[in-house]
Amino acid sequence: MVFPVVGGDGKPTGYEIENSLRVGSGRTLSRTFTAVTAERKKHTISCWIKLCILDGENHMLYAAGSDSSYIRINDDHMFRFRMFISSDDQAMFQTNRLFRDVGAWYHIVFVYDSAQGTDTDRTKLYVNGERITSFSSGTYSGGRFPDQNEESMIGSNAVHSIKGYSSGGEFYVADWYYIGNQALSPSDFGETNDNGVWVPKKYTGSFGSTNDTFLEFKQTGTSTDASGIGADTSGEGNHMASTNLAATDVTVDTPTNNFATLNSITSATNDLSEGNTVSDLDNGTTNTSTTQFSANGKWYAEFKVTDLAGSNSYIRIGVVSAEQNAVDLGGPNETYAFLGDGRKYVEGSASSYGSALNVNDIVMVALDTDNNKVWYGANGTWFASGDPSSNSNESHAIDSGPSFGFAIASGTSSASPEIQCNFGNPPFAISSGNADANGYGNFEYAVPSGFYALCTKNLAEYG
Repeated sequence: MVFPVVGGDGKPTGYEIENSLRVGSGRTLSRTFTAVTAERKKHTISCWIKLCILDGENHMLYAAGSDSSYIRINDDHMFRFRMFISSDDQAMFQTNRLFRDVGAWYHIVFVYDSAQGTDTDRTKLYVNGERITSFSSGTYSGGRFPDQNEESMIGSNAVHSIKGYSSGGEFYVADWYYIGNQALSPSDFGETNDNGVWVPKKYTGSFGSTNDTFLEFKQTGTSTDASGIGADTSGEGNHMASTNLAATDVTVDTPTNNFATLNSITSATNDLSEGNTVSDLDNGTTNTSTTQFSANGKWYAEFKVTDLAGSNSYIRIGVVSAEQNAVDLGGPNETYAFLGDGRKYVEGSASSYGSALNVNDIVMVALDTDNNKVWYGANGTWFASGDPSSNSNESHAIDSGPSFGFAIASGTSSASPEIQCNFGNPPFAISSGNADANGYGNFEYAVPSGFYALCTKNLAEYG
């Protein structure tokens, strides 16, 4: 798994992406484009995406009218482009390469230029700056590459959407561009840094075609204007309408500072949502851990309990080593948990500690992998006079050496409590707003001195 650690030494232009948007099934951005023939024959789409739920369909752009065209990562984890004309006539390709990393950001550039004389040059797909040329049987399911000068539905008067499909797709999207009547290259939007990592770059080219759009997700309103989530900052005023999106869907998890989320490809039975930050633990005791671990540094996270599933004893919130990230949380070695009934569970041994949890309580966890300690608290108070800032009265010690991350689990195979996890990119509304000392993350309670949000910028400095 590759984490693009950018934002320090080695980033050529210093370009930062500040926000991303969590989209999913029923949570969409959309706008009816104005039909422009030149755009239907030539356009460029660029965006950064971070996958979440792999059994869904993730549409970077879906244009649906009398016919349809889309670019998406399919539920079989392959990138697919399709222009559907009729049931027996469709331009389509699908990659042989699979896209299933839920911990990293991908940069996608799709170029459509049907004027090209060679059919395989009429559609170009780039991932992290590299052109993809290996497709399933050249085309897919009896499809074909576009005919010369064939018009896509993209750029027509169809409704154009960014969305997860009804089968459950969900992903983060950042720096989303639609640029009509231009066939651009990945180097217009990204570059390789001194560490050999493909990173974002500010687009300095022109806008001006009728439907040109640039989405930075700097606003949190629900109106279709410059204050809305779908505000267009290209200068063309092509704002997109939001459906079922809220301010909490705008997040600081971006390609230039990648935050930890829950890992949807561990062996845990889980039901994840909200960009892999919310889990209905789905009748399983196997833990769901983070995508990021560290053997060094001090880390802080918050967990909001929104469903006890009948008993607070079913709640488990804690830390786990990378080697034990798919086991019974708190049972085996290198696994540790706070139980919702007020006990702590340390490598198979449970004992009294803290207070029992109620719905809407927010559990605080401080993980110190320098001094090998963990603290738990709730609603702004650390249990048992714990003080992570002064390195005193910890809940328990942890093994030294392994990389650790945060984890949650159910205490029974017959109940599914729900926990909302805040690793700095909260899925729930924050009333106060507290960042770590580096200015990263958004937490309900003050981050203990010396502790940090689990994200790539902090990992680059302390991990």
